[in-house]
This record gives sequence, structure tokens and C-alpha cells, in this order.
Amino acid sequence: MIETKDIVRPPVELVRALQALGCATACSTLHHMGVRDTFIEGPVAWTPGRAVAGPALTLQFMPKREDLYGDGEYLDPEKQLHRHVLYHTQPGDIVVVDARGDMRSGIFGEMMLTYFKGRGGAGVVIDGCIRDFPHAKQIDLGYWLRGVTPNFHTQTKLMPFAVNTPIACGGVTVMPGDIIVADDDGACVVPAALGYQVLEHAGTHHDWEDFSREMLLKGGSLQRYYPLSDEARPEYEEWRKSNPLPTL
Repeated sequence: MIETKDIVRPPVELVRALQALGCATACSTLHHMGVRDTFIEGPVAWTPGRAVAGPALTLQFMPKREDLYGDGEYLDPEKQLHRHVLYHTQPGDIVVVDARGDMRSGIFGEMMLTYFKGRGGAGVVIDGCIRDFPHAKQIDLGYWLRGVTPNFHTQTKLMPFAVNTPIACGGVTVMPGDIIVADDDGACVVPAALGYQVLEHAGTHHDWEDFSREMLLKGGSLQRYYPLSDEARPEYEEWRKSNPLPTL
């Protein structure tokens, strides 16, 4: 079993700006930047209306092998490696779990999630399930999951194997400390080193969308306003004078 040191966390103002950007815009912006596939496929929003962003604490599960992971974890709870990822929690963190798409093992239950919330955690993204959902949904966290189950984490075919190492979650590589952006569209990964570039690129390519949305709601031409045509750009530039872009 593998546990590595704590993650390096990005600046809070960067995380907040990416949260405001949203999952869809972050994904499309990264695609235009050449990072083609950052959407975590499988986990979906189980807390509708919740939008979060934060650095990833990572947890990897492997197929259960009894000689490596037997019943000793219940004689000594500290052998339960899935607890250890939560020990690293700082305010705003998001736990991302490669649970191999398994639909029978509940990675965390009510008590673990309560602890995570108490430490300031923002949400979990799990390519698999949690348990105790009738109680867990009362905890003020964001959940992006494949599903729920009554089973506990090693009751069936999985064992926790590594904490804060690179993982594959929903077909996407997640490095510890990457920035997760999650909302009702799902969850995506913003490489930490590219965070500011994503904001800059999104601003360059999407700063006219508020204007275009306003024009379309007034019955404006789709051909003229989306994408913004050269003919409509003077209108946009005049509108922007009274609607300046936010800055970090």
C-alpha cells in the first residue's frame, strides 16, 4: 500500500476563478489549448445545483487480493488506507477516487464524509459509489458519483491501494494537486500548471458570451451573435465599456 506526502495547493483566487468559469467552459478551453480530454466520464452530479473547484487529493483502488489486504484493517483501523486520504484534507480540497467503476463497493460512508466536511472538504468525485446516502446527502458536500450502495468499501472486490499518487478516474489522468472543476455538467480536471492560462484563454475566446446571450434573449440573430460576428463586434465593444470583465 502506498501513501505519499501532501499535495501542493494552487492559489485560492485561481481556484475561485475556475469555479466561476464552470466545467463546460474549462473543458472546451483546454481542448482549444491542446489538452483534448479532461472530462471525468462516469461520475455525475448527485447534489444538483452545487458547483465546486479545488485541488485534488487522490485515492486509488485496486482489485482485492487477500494476501495484500485481509481482515487486519478492522483490528487496526489505521490500516484502512481510505482513511488516510482524508487526513490530508484542508479547506476547499476535493477527494478524487479511482474506484474502477465498481458499483458494489461504497468507498466512503456517513462518518468518513462527516469527518471530511469537518476538515473543510468541498466535495468528492468517485468513479464508483458511496454508502449511507440517506445520511450523506444531509452533509453539506458536493457529490459526483456513479451511484450508491449499502456495501462498505472492501466488502466486495476492491481494496484501497495508494494515496496522493497519479490515478485514472473516469478515463482521465488526475495528478495530485490538479484542480477539479465540478458542477451539474459533471467534473473535469484542470492541470494545475495550466490554471492561469485557462483563465486567460477563456477570457480571450469567451468574454463576449455574456453580451451574445443578452442579445439572443432579445431575439437577436444566431448568425450575428453566436459566435460573435465581425459585424457585431463594434456593438460588443460598446457594451463592454459599461460591463467590464472581472479580474483576479
